[in-house]
Amino acid sequence: MKIEFGDDGIVIDAALIAPLLNVAPAGVPGLMREGAITSLCETGIGEDDGEYRLSFFYLGRRVRLKVNASGEVLRRSIVDYGDIPLPTAMHRPGG
Repeated sequence: MKIEFGDDGIVIDAALIAPLLNVAPAGVPGLMREGAITSLCETGIGEDDGEYRLSFFYLGRRVRLKVNASGEVLRRSIVDYGDIPLPTAMHRPGG
Protein backbone atom coordinates (compact mmCIF):
# COMPACT_ATOMS: atom_id res chain seq x y z
CA MET A 1 0.00 0.00 0.00
CA LYS A 2 1.31 3.41 -0.90
CA ILE A 3 -1.62 5.84 -1.19
CA GLU A 4 -5.27 4.90 -0.70
CA PHE A 5 -8.35 7.11 -0.92
CA GLY A 6 -11.32 6.09 1.21
CA ASP A 7 -14.32 7.34 3.14
CA ASP A 8 -12.11 8.04 6.17
CA GLY A 9 -9.65 10.14 4.15
CA ILE A 10 -6.30 9.53 2.52
CA VAL A 11 -3.90 6.91 3.87
CA ILE A 12 -0.25 7.20 2.84
CA ASP A 13 2.44 4.64 3.55
CA ALA A 14 5.03 6.32 5.78
CA ALA A 15 7.75 4.53 3.79
CA LEU A 16 6.78 6.66 0.78
CA ILE A 17 7.14 10.10 2.37
CA ALA A 18 9.75 9.43 5.10
CA PRO A 19 12.85 9.44 2.86
CA LEU A 20 11.57 12.54 1.06
CA LEU A 21 11.33 14.34 4.43
CA ASN A 22 14.65 12.89 5.70
CA VAL A 23 13.05 11.01 8.60
CA ALA A 24 12.68 7.33 9.51
CA PRO A 25 9.38 5.74 8.44
CA ALA A 26 8.68 4.68 12.03
CA GLY A 27 8.94 8.31 13.12
CA VAL A 28 6.35 9.71 10.70
CA PRO A 29 3.16 8.91 12.69
CA GLY A 30 4.52 10.46 15.89
CA LEU A 31 5.81 13.57 14.11
CA MET A 32 2.39 14.00 12.49
CA ARG A 33 0.56 13.58 15.82
CA GLU A 34 2.90 16.19 17.38
CA GLY A 35 2.25 18.58 14.49
CA ALA A 36 5.92 18.58 13.45
CA ILE A 37 4.96 17.14 10.06
CA THR A 38 1.93 18.90 8.60
CA SER A 39 0.10 18.27 5.36
CA LEU A 40 -2.26 19.76 2.82
CA CYS A 41 -4.41 18.09 0.15
CA GLU A 42 -5.58 19.95 -2.96
CA THR A 43 -8.14 18.50 -5.37
CA GLY A 44 -7.49 19.03 -9.06
CA ILE A 45 -9.98 20.93 -11.21
CA GLY A 46 -10.25 21.43 -14.95
CA GLU A 47 -7.47 19.56 -16.75
CA ASP A 48 -6.30 18.21 -13.37
CA ASP A 49 -9.72 16.77 -12.47
CA GLY A 50 -9.33 13.36 -10.81
CA GLU A 51 -5.86 14.20 -9.50
CA TYR A 52 -4.66 15.43 -6.13
CA ARG A 53 -1.65 17.38 -4.89
CA LEU A 54 -0.49 16.21 -1.48
CA SER A 55 1.98 18.49 0.31
CA PHE A 56 3.97 17.59 3.42
CA PHE A 57 5.97 20.06 5.50
CA TYR A 58 8.73 19.28 7.97
CA LEU A 59 11.30 21.76 9.26
CA GLY A 60 12.74 23.51 6.18
CA ARG A 61 11.39 20.99 3.68
CA ARG A 62 8.25 20.75 1.54
CA VAL A 63 7.41 17.58 -0.36
CA ARG A 64 4.67 17.55 -2.98
CA LEU A 65 3.15 14.50 -4.61
CA LYS A 66 0.77 14.76 -7.55
CA VAL A 67 -1.30 11.57 -7.59
CA ASN A 68 -4.24 10.18 -9.51
CA ALA A 69 -7.42 8.76 -7.98
CA SER A 70 -5.95 5.25 -7.87
CA GLY A 71 -3.02 6.48 -5.75
CA GLU A 72 -0.34 6.37 -8.43
CA VAL A 73 2.33 9.05 -7.96
CA LEU A 74 2.51 11.06 -11.19
CA ARG A 75 5.05 13.64 -10.08
CA ARG A 76 7.00 14.59 -6.99
CA SER A 77 8.94 17.65 -5.97
CA ILE A 78 11.03 18.66 -2.98
CA VAL A 79 11.95 22.14 -1.82
CA ASP A 80 14.63 22.13 0.89
CA TYR A 81 15.64 25.31 2.71
CA GLY A 82 18.02 23.39 4.96
CA ASP A 83 18.17 24.95 8.43
CA ILE A 84 16.06 27.94 7.38
CA PRO A 85 12.31 27.64 8.10
CA LEU A 86 10.07 27.49 5.04
CA PRO A 87 8.53 30.85 4.15
CA THR A 88 4.84 31.10 5.06
CA ALA A 89 3.92 31.34 1.37
CA MET A 90 5.26 27.80 0.85
CA HIS A 91 2.50 26.46 3.12
CA ARG A 92 -0.40 27.94 1.13
CA PRO A 93 -2.41 26.01 -1.46
CA GLY A 94 -0.87 26.55 -4.85
CA GLY A 95 2.16 28.21 -3.19
